[in-house]
Amino acid sequence: MSATADHAEERTNPAARLGFQPRQVVQEIGYDDDVDQELREAIEEIIGSELVDEDYDDVADAVMLWFREDDGDLTDALVDAIALIDEGSPVWLMTPKTGRDGYVEPSDINEAAQTAGLSQTKSISAGKDWSGSRLVTPKAAAKKR
Repeated sequence: MSATADHAEERTNPAARLGFQPRQVVQEIGYDDDVDQELREAIEEIIGSELVDEDYDDVADAVMLWFREDDGDLTDALVDAIALIDEGSPVWLMTPKTGRDGYVEPSDINEAAQTAGLSQTKSISAGKDWSGSRLVTPKAAAKKR
């Protein structure tokens, strides 16, 4: 695939914009019937394997956290997610878009991320009903600049 085709895919395929690479282990937390199945399948296609679930007992390369307003405390969920990855690895926080059931205010995401010791580096539309926020430890965010 050419560099131009790669850039075109990044614009049209939300999974490509998440930055996952082949052979990465992506741990999924908060799976339920409402998650975006197309996005999940596209991520699995990129990494070349299935997403691992909450019972995975090794360090993952990234975490994909599906979170809705009534799922409990977002800060606690983010702190738990950080424990599953190495420093510098991303946590992709997936929340319902504005107007959807379970919508989480951006200010709540920002506050929870800061309290958990994370910085938001990127936000994307991750499908019809979901938004994605890329969160990383501040050290990793500074290195990326």
